[in-house]
Amino acid sequence: MSKKAINRLKVVLAEKNVSSKWLAEKLGKNEATISRWCTNEVQPPIKTFVKIADSLDVKLTNLFND
Repeated sequence: MSKKAINRLKVVLAEKNVSSKWLAEKLGKNEATISRWCTNEVQPPIKTFVKIADSLDVKLTNLFND
């Protein structure tokens, strides 16, 4: 059974042409943490999703799959 990707973080980072390293620095997080979010291994808390949306200048809903 394949795990459904909950967030679109990897896609949005690519669309915005920014690296996970940039996001890690923006949020004061470890790059490995961002990587695990991007692969949907773990999900950040909703407050962090809000910060990510702000940092990337996207709507919060853009960070999630339907």
